[in-house]
This record gives sequence, structure tokens and C-alpha cells, in this order.
Amino acid sequence: MFRARPVRSLLLTAMLFTGATAFAQPQPVSTQQRAQAPAGLRTIRVEGTGEVKAQPDEAFIDVAVETLAPNVKAAGEQNAKRMEKVIAALTSAGIARRDIQTRNYSVYPDYAPPLPNQTEPKLRGYRVSNLVSVHVKDLSRVGSLLDQALAAGANRVDSVRFGLSRQEAVQGEALRQAVARARKSAEVLAASLNVKLGAVLDASTVTEPPQFYPARLAMAEAADGRAMSTPIQPEEQTVQAKVTLVFGIE
Repeated sequence: MFRARPVRSLLLTAMLFTGATAFAQPQPVSTQQRAQAPAGLRTIRVEGTGEVKAQPDEAFIDVAVETLAPNVKAAGEQNAKRMEKVIAALTSAGIARRDIQTRNYSVYPDYAPPLPNQTEPKLRGYRVSNLVSVHVKDLSRVGSLLDQALAAGANRVDSVRFGLSRQEAVQGEALRQAVARARKSAEVLAASLNVKLGAVLDASTVTEPPQFYPARLAMAEAADGRAMSTPIQPEEQTVQAKVTLVFGIE
């Protein structure tokens, strides 16, 4: 049979339970903090950085067709015709259709600057922009492909970016370097402190992706038509990895 308990006893029990729960809850840990070793265990914490440089083996050319017409329909039709010519020129040059992807398509009004006696700018028409990214696997052809796209009707080049198709392998090598340097630092510290290095208790890492460098300077140098093909020089890619290791002290 259920027996009612005194209200005071229930309140006291609830207070004790709430206090115990609050005491047992862990404090929020910042994402920047590392795992803490058990109390009383002596540890050595070290960091290591690895860096690998590699020549890129692929490129991405971002070219666009931009048209201006009195109305949206005319601007869109003109843009579509010119972009089809650009894509046809690229596919004729050996670029697979799947390696040409639309990155951005926009339509917006274009206004002329207001005259001194006008209060509002005058609408000149509508501008349509279609930007495609071309994946190039043969870096020696980047300059000539860029020239063919411009000759076919592209009137804007946003960037030429270089990349690594084997990026995971390069990142793995950078991480191995970081671990080796961190372990070497731990061994030097242990020897200096006259202690024996134990097992790894905690490990964390951050891998930095390679940086992409645009080739706008090279294209500007060739804009006067003195060169047969736009000179594009691939930039060396740098991949970095950082690791933090926590060793126990025996």
C-alpha cells in the first residue's frame, strides 16, 4: 500500500537530489581545450607542425559571359548564344562536358549614373552574367584554353585556380611529419627532465587545406597580344598539419 510522505521530507529530498545533480554535471569545455589527464598522473604535452609542398596537377578556370540589353529577354538570349559558343569551343578543344560546370547565373538591372539635373539614375537595361568553371587536368593547356574561351565570346575571367588531385596523400604526409616532430620534442623534453617517456594518452590534429593562388598577374601581362598564348604559371601548393600529443611520464 502506498504511504504518503511528509511534504517537508519531500522538499528536503528534492533539494539534496538537485544539489547532487548540479555538482555532478561537468563544466562546459571549450573546443580549444584538450582532454585532461587523470588527476595525479604526470604528463608531457607537445605540439608538432608538418608542411608539404607539392606541384599542382589540376586547374580550374572560371570564365563568364556578361551581356547587356534593353530588356531581360534579349539579355538572356544573347547570353545563352554566346555561352553556347564558349562551351562548344572548349569541348572542341578536348574538354569533357562534365568538366564544365555552371558556378553562378545572375540577372540584375543596370543603371546609368544620374545627371546633375536628375534625381534618380536612368535604367540602361538588364545585365545577365553566366559563370562556368572549367576543370583542366593538363596544366600546359591552361593558357591556350583561356584564349579559346575568350575568342569564343567569354568577356570575363574571374580566376584561374590550381589544385591537387592527390590531396589526401599530401595531407597524410604532412600529418606524419607533424607527429614525428611532436614525438621528437617529447623525447628531448623527457631527456632534459631526466624522466622516462610513457605512452600517448591523447592526440588531436588540425589539417590545413592547400591555398589557391589566382593567376591574374600573368594574364594581365599577356593582354597586349605580344604572346601567342596567355602565360600561366602554376603556383606550388602548401599543405600544413598540426598535432598535439600528450605523453604519460613513467
